[in-house]
Amino acid sequence: MANTKVSELVFIPAPGVGHIMSTIEFAKLLVNRDRNISIPVLIIHPPYSSSVLTTYIQSLPMNPIERIRFIELPRDQENAPKLDLEAPFMSFYGFMNSHRNYVRNAVSDMMSRPGSGWITGFVVDILCTGMIEVANEFNIPTYVFFTSSAAFLGFKLYIATLCSDRKKEDVIELSKSDGELRVPSFIKPVPTTVYPAVYQTRDGLDFLTISIQKFREVKAIMVNTFLELETHAIGSFSSYTNFPAVYAVGPVLNLEGVAGKPEDKDVIRWLDGQPRSSVVFLCFGSMGSFEKVQLKEIANALERSGHRFVWSLRRPPLAEQSFKVLPDDYGDPRSILPEGFLERTSGFGKVIGWAPQVSLLAHEAVEGLCPTAVGTRC
Repeated sequence: MANTKVSELVFIPAPGVGHIMSTIEFAKLLVNRDRNISIPVLIIHPPYSSSVLTTYIQSLPMNPIERIRFIELPRDQENAPKLDLEAPFMSFYGFMNSHRNYVRNAVSDMMSRPGSGWITGFVVDILCTGMIEVANEFNIPTYVFFTSSAAFLGFKLYIATLCSDRKKEDVIELSKSDGELRVPSFIKPVPTTVYPAVYQTRDGLDFLTISIQKFREVKAIMVNTFLELETHAIGSFSSYTNFPAVYAVGPVLNLEGVAGKPEDKDVIRWLDGQPRSSVVFLCFGSMGSFEKVQLKEIANALERSGHRFVWSLRRPPLAEQSFKVLPDDYGDPRSILPEGFLERTSGFGKVIGWAPQVSLLAHEAVEGLCPTAVGTRC
């Protein structure tokens, strides 16, 4: 029997640890289902400093996966667009697009390699929609992999639709009204008072609308969710015309996490000494950090509740470093928390830095998670 030529799917994740990890886990699912699929993953280095992401990227070659290979695109710090603090999202979009030529070269090399498979598709992150242009140049179909929920994808589509129906300035001001948003992907109306800050700026809305417009050029959108979890949200996309098919391909989970730190063992030991289903885990993602006033509110609420907790506390970058440096761990959390907080809560709480999320969530003492409102699932 003649050998079947391998199909290659080019994966392009966004340069964030949650995005890359989710993308690689999805790639594993595909190659395990079909031995005729091979996946090159193009790794773009971020424009900011992230010790967690750097450690993860460096670990990839040391943990080879059959029929998945990693191609690190060149770093071009001198010619890459600088992140603009006045327009961080659109400047990030420009940064990603500055890598299109590197992607073209990588794909051309794959096509010219002797014995290479057929490149049958691009799978791009929602933050990498500028790469759809490259796929179109090669006459290759594109699919979007959305690492968050179907409900949030629907919310993004809803806000983009509002922007096409009215002025963006009016959409920016939604949070100042007393109304409700009837988002098709949400079961219940949402008060405008919780309208996300990211869409209260022209920059955020410009980035959103460009991404949604690009969706019209793709074959399908694959979402890290499953039907039983988001039946209503997934069904809501059928009400939109000229929108690609949406497929639930999750749950896509990384059950190993990033290489741990010695202090991770300390929090696990602490959890070992807590009653079953008694601890709430507060973790707001790799980008999640708070200013001093907000931290004080959270700390006061935790102390007054008396409920057992583990709090993953992250230090925000300085204003001039925003979008150049990611949140990091505090050297001494006492410098930011209310005076005496750690001592008063030592009997029922634990404050840590970046958390071994999988290990903590799997621990029998943890009963609930207080997460970021919008985040990747990894």
